[in-house]
Amino acid sequence: MSEARIRGVLFDLDGTLADTAPDLGGALNRLRVEQGLSELPAETLRPHTSAGARGLIGAGFGITPDDPRYAALAERFLTLYESALCVDTRLFDGMGEVLTRLEQAGIPWGVVTNKAARFTVPLMRELGLHERAASIVSGDSVPVPKPDPAGLRLAASEMGIDAAACLYVGDDERDILAARAASMPSVTAAFGYLGCARHHSEWGADHTIHHPLELLTLL
Repeated sequence: MSEARIRGVLFDLDGTLADTAPDLGGALNRLRVEQGLSELPAETLRPHTSAGARGLIGAGFGITPDDPRYAALAERFLTLYESALCVDTRLFDGMGEVLTRLEQAGIPWGVVTNKAARFTVPLMRELGLHERAASIVSGDSVPVPKPDPAGLRLAASEMGIDAAACLYVGDDERDILAARAASMPSVTAAFGYLGCARHHSEWGADHTIHHPLELLTLL
């Protein structure tokens, strides 16, 4: 993959750009305590983080969105998360350098996440990245979230770059599916959460990296 071809880089947020699992898992555990349950180990919840409320409520209470208890639990979980969404969240080690190097090279970067804007925008501000990102597309910025390609196409358009000249980095199979549907080269962030379904080697990404700094070698 040549530097001449890639003119922009897009990142998933949770599990790719930032390690949000501590705060998301913390909100889930606070909800469990409210419900009279004990806290779960952080590492038990971590793989479910990329699936947001659906994944964490499923892991914490063993229910799916069609359960009559789900809606109220999910609403309370999101309220708890919103009240403390950047306490222990940090960029993954090396990601800050990656963003700086991209900016120094004149390569714009952005975020495409399924996280709702009510969480994405304040979190990006807390991380000091809101003004630096060339595009921030949340799950409710488009009619259909990933794996639909609409968010990736919108971000590329906002950056003024053809989708085929953008690289999308994500830690969930839906990220790779969305990139493929957008005709966008894809990178699996194997340092992320990776979900609980198929092994990431089966997703069909163009590249896999095990540390953020490896992304620079692809450019």
